[in-house]
Amino acid sequence: MKWSEIKKWAASYGYSTLKEKGTENYLWTKDDDPTVTGIANGVRDLSTQIYNHITDNKWVEYQEEYKRNKEIIFNE
Repeated sequence: MKWSEIKKWAASYGYSTLKEKGTENYLWTKDDDPTVTGIANGVRDLSTQIYNHITDNKWVEYQEEYKRNKEIIFNE
């Protein structure tokens, strides 16, 4: 994924994103509520955090289970 793609997707849901120069850190905020903000380490983390906020963290448990199962498969 490219940051430019995530930036457009996030904007369509009312979020703004910024990339810190010289790092892989991304800042995001909800345009109509500046108290809703986050710092992500990479594009994947950025998209996950915004998606989880959009869906009111509905899929976090599933995401964590997926990560655990993925670790089990690759560690066998």
